[in-house]
Amino acid sequence: MRAPAPPPLVTLQDISLGFGSKSLFSHAELSVGRRERICLVGRNGAGKSTLLKIIAGIIDPETGTRFVQPGCQIAYLPQEPVIPEGQTITEYIKEGLREENREDHYLIDAMLNMIRLNGNLVMNNLSGGEKRRAAIARSLVSQPDILLLDEPTNHLDLPTIEWLEDILEKFPGGFVVISHDRTFLNRLTKTTLWVDRGIVRRLNKGFQHFEEWAETIVAQEEVERAKLDKRIAQETTWSHQGITARRKRNQGRLRRLYDMRSVRAKHIDHGRSVIMESEIGNVSGAMVIEAKNISKSYDDRMIVTNFSTRIMRGDRVGIIGPNGAGKTTLLKLLTGTLSPDKGYVKLGMNLTPVYLDQGRAQLDPDKSLWATLCDSGGDQVMVRGKPRHVIGYLRDFLFEEAQARSPVKSLSGGERNRLLLAKALAQFSNFLILDEPTNDLDMETLDLLQEMLSEYEGTLLLVSHDRSFLDRVVTSTIVLEGDGTVKEYAGGYSDYLNQRRLSSPESAKKHQKIKPLATGTSSFQSTPKKLSYQQKRDLELLPKKIATLEATIQELSARLEDAELFSRNPEVFLKTAEGLEQARLDLEKSESHWLELEALREEIEGV
Repeated sequence: MRAPAPPPLVTLQDISLGFGSKSLFSHAELSVGRRERICLVGRNGAGKSTLLKIIAGIIDPETGTRFVQPGCQIAYLPQEPVIPEGQTITEYIKEGLREENREDHYLIDAMLNMIRLNGNLVMNNLSGGEKRRAAIARSLVSQPDILLLDEPTNHLDLPTIEWLEDILEKFPGGFVVISHDRTFLNRLTKTTLWVDRGIVRRLNKGFQHFEEWAETIVAQEEVERAKLDKRIAQETTWSHQGITARRKRNQGRLRRLYDMRSVRAKHIDHGRSVIMESEIGNVSGAMVIEAKNISKSYDDRMIVTNFSTRIMRGDRVGIIGPNGAGKTTLLKLLTGTLSPDKGYVKLGMNLTPVYLDQGRAQLDPDKSLWATLCDSGGDQVMVRGKPRHVIGYLRDFLFEEAQARSPVKSLSGGERNRLLLAKALAQFSNFLILDEPTNDLDMETLDLLQEMLSEYEGTLLLVSHDRSFLDRVVTSTIVLEGDGTVKEYAGGYSDYLNQRRLSSPESAKKHQKIKPLATGTSSFQSTPKKLSYQQKRDLELLPKKIATLEATIQELSARLEDAELFSRNPEVFLKTAEGLEQARLDLEKSESHWLELEALREEIEGV
């Protein structure tokens, strides 16, 4: 006989909470057990951070009960930690110790060694990433049974995010995490809590299964909504928008990205400078940036050494590297706002750049969303040279009509970032320069930004630490190693890892713990001389399979159009909905596989 499962360490029962007239939760239930790996997801403003604070005991619910097992230690990492003026790192971390361990300095020393910071440094003088590392150390120093993390990867560079992933994989307690980093959630979580219109739903699977599960729920609601009043029908549609944007990827767009990466790969050569003089002037504005053997140093520290690149119209170039490696410096060098010590940078003709820096322009908290976008009054906002009604444009950025006259100060942090993007992207441009645009953005806004950039016809320079976002957007990746070495790789972050493993055994050892992203991006490895037998067979059979799946989807969709099916036979409805979802998933995988094989065939045959 199996031993009974241990009781949960934290339990919330029948929790309800609202602010003003808005209800966040109604009769919510959840529990957190030892060794659980839970992600908390939901659209911006749904109440995820508030729910995390209720679990932590920082906020009391209006109704319901919170029970914590005696002796259970809970640690909470807020999204924006409050740091007293003049406090050192050691003093800050010490406040996280259990009361009975306040004099155990070896625990603090262990944390300082882990985050590689001098404990005598003053917290207020640290960079955003250093403050975050110290905050993580403070939450871990008490050796908690339950760890609550609100956007822990904010302001962290890629090496530090991977460091945090390793720590959490080995963490002996349970944790609940809010994060917009898909790769982070896919790697770590085993349970998903979805905060959706006041309901907390639980899926006993990790985040990688969330969107498929959520879309099945939404499909059921869409059938049922014919029986509901208009208000609930609108709310269901509003919820559906975010889910379908994530799940349904346009295959034409995917193929376009593959094609762009193939073209970009031909422009990259690590062994020599790539200068193609014959292309200059053939098409007006075809060349955007030409950098030849550029170098830059500060106080005897090399930032960039002998780097060359050529960026053409339509290229989407990502820039990555550790904090302090010089990503923003390289961005300024490539855009001509900073001169190199050696070499030269030549900018193309007729460029109209729009620059969104890390600081972001400050919004007036007392202005309405309407007034923020319509600087000169009226109800029209000029979007890349064309007039749009402000309400329609706000809807493009997932704002409700009722929010248009609300003050900016009523928005959540993610909504404010969404408004900043709306204002910046309204400007006409053919050259977008985005420095850390994904910092502090919720997942909904990231999806929106990714979709907009996929349709952008100009050239993009992007600094980001978001691995999944890079994989879905860029055609090449420039990597700063931190010692002045700068190299460019075709494709996104996954492609960079694959190419680095192939080119350097030492790099392979360094990155052997990093799992390649399952995002469907192409991998620019050495091309085989011919297709394998299985690849040829797949290429022959996949079109038939795709046609069959399309017919199945059409048939199952027609069945679900019967508004009475659910009430007449719920079991048949659910099986049909599950079958439809599986068929859509199979179709997406089959189309992606066929595209990869067809691209490989064309490359081998020189088509």
